[in-house]
Amino acid sequence: MKLSLNNPKLFSDSISVISELVTDVKFKFDIDKIEMIAMDPANVVMVIFRMLSSVFTDYTIEKPVEIAVNLDSLKQILKRAKPSDYLIIELDKEKNKLNIKIKGDSTRSFSVGLIDLGEREHKAPKLNFPLDINLTTHVFDEAIEDVGLFADSVVLNVVKDKITIESESRVNNAKVEILNNEGTKITWADSDEESARAKYSIEYLKKICKASKLADNVNLQFATDNPLRVEYKSKDKLDLVFFLAPRVSEE
Repeated sequence: MKLSLNNPKLFSDSISVISELVTDVKFKFDIDKIEMIAMDPANVVMVIFRMLSSVFTDYTIEKPVEIAVNLDSLKQILKRAKPSDYLIIELDKEKNKLNIKIKGDSTRSFSVGLIDLGEREHKAPKLNFPLDINLTTHVFDEAIEDVGLFADSVVLNVVKDKITIESESRVNNAKVEILNNEGTKITWADSDEESARAKYSIEYLKKICKASKLADNVNLQFATDNPLRVEYKSKDKLDLVFFLAPRVSEE
């Protein structure tokens, strides 16, 4: 297995975002993509990552392979690569290591030891959502930052063509209203069901929002008191999806 990147920033940024939520993960490499599905230690959020082979300058996979690594170690290495550097990733089966070279003004070599996660495997949930929201990452980021000033949870409430994102503490509250307009598209699967309300963790949402560096738009899907699906997609490059569990109504 050998992968090469002219600009390692997209891969590096992806790993940096994912490592905010999960630590030890299993990557699956096949002929046309890299894929990873993992749960955070608290089982609050699932992360699904796919990066297409077209992103890479050289993508040589003789046969599908799975490897497990510690993301913190991988992230520290990738942070050393500049956007102008050339990144080479190779699997050394004999030594059970992932070898990484960063070529720029000099050639730097690193090795990450592979880990054993056993047969542990996660599958993406199959959920039907009545609501689909597409908006710019900037608008969503700002809303989460605003409502995160005073509380540790946020309520998403959508009624027909209006999104309300709000939080409340004992003495303070914050509310952001977003209308269905040129930059935001709200779509309902059933015209008879045009309201949804659920509460989620601000801490997790702030970590998820760091993926805004990967795409210009974000897609949200949820239902009343159900998980929130958040997707950042860069066409022909990558897809990063989060499933965030809801908070209970009473805290």
